Amino acid sequence: MARTLLMQGNQAVVEGAIAAGVRFYGGYPITPSTEIAEGMAKRLPEVGGKFMQTEDEIAGIGTVIGASLGGVKAMTATSGPGFSLKQEMIGLACSAEIPLVVVDVQRVGPATGQPTSPSQGDVMQARWGTHGDHWVIALSPSSVPECFTLTRRAVALSERYRCPVILLMDEIVGHMRERIDLPEDYSALPKVSRKVPTVPPEEYLAYRDVDGSGVPPMAAFGSGYRWHVSGLIHDETGFPKGTPAATRSAMERLRGKLENDMADIVTAESYRLDDAEIAVIAFGGAARSVYDAVDMAREEGIKAGLWRPVTIWPFAEAEVKELAHRVKHILVHELNCGQYVREVERAVAGAAPVHLYAKYDNESATPEDMLAEIKRVREGGGPA
Repeated sequence: MARTLLMQGNQAVVEGAIAAGVRFYGGYPITPSTEIAEGMAKRLPEVGGKFMQTEDEIAGIGTVIGASLGGVKAMTATSGPGFSLKQEMIGLACSAEIPLVVVDVQRVGPATGQPTSPSQGDVMQARWGTHGDHWVIALSPSSVPECFTLTRRAVALSERYRCPVILLMDEIVGHMRERIDLPEDYSALPKVSRKVPTVPPEEYLAYRDVDGSGVPPMAAFGSGYRWHVSGLIHDETGFPKGTPAATRSAMERLRGKLENDMADIVTAESYRLDDAEIAVIAFGGAARSVYDAVDMAREEGIKAGLWRPVTIWPFAEAEVKELAHRVKHILVHELNCGQYVREVERAVAGAAPVHLYAKYDNESATPEDMLAEIKRVREGGGPA
């Protein structure tokens, strides 16, 4: 049985987290993500979980790291300014391989910007916000039902690969309301939990890749296993080891555990692309206007289609390369000055002209705006 509800995107994130088994939330309220904190404060006690409002954004993600080390699925949510403050702790979670989910409901920036206006200005921050070479997973929902499913998927990926996963939303998706069908009982939904040790505590090495997946089993603090957690480069024991060999081995495993499983991690949606000559690439809230614009273009005899990356990072390089060899033009639409488009250009490598429709004026594009851009491209408008 399912419940049919009218629900906000942020509220659907809450339900997705509960359904995935999240039982701890630590964070600080910030527009336009505050409804997530409010919802988790209500829902977690109902399922035996814990909610903690912290004094700031840094403490918020710190509590989430601590809860995850204790064996609990944990999550935090924020927006651009708070996301900036969380970056050092995200780096720690990358290096120490601590699973957690960070929801970033993007708003206009930089600094305070426009707290209630739509933007996708954190795309590159999600990928490179913390320093050093690191791989991260970021997912971008474009509907309320997808907020539910992708929150569940974000939790599953974080647990499976022992890494931070970012749910890269935007104000449009976070605050809009749509129909959603939710199960009456979440207990029957599949859940993913991290691998745990199968050896006794005295034989456990916290960062030993026991099965060739690149993902070591993770013992919960308090379960009888003792291990060292550090942001420093470390060996299998978890203790720092800065030799060239140890550094290279650690970096290659951190990258490889994601790079070698791209087929599981990277997902995208295609809409009317089979015979398209113009492919629009858009994600999150920005993609919503493109569906109608593609339909309108088709009615006028223009062969347009949409390719919507659901996994923003890692970048779907192979898929974009393949797309570039099937179409005559690629039009990238973003609610920023142009961030994802640079990755598209790099992957396309001249196989097709890449054009940019950047919108950064506090408003999302209408279908009519998108149709005009599609026509501009068809009529020979310049590339990005």
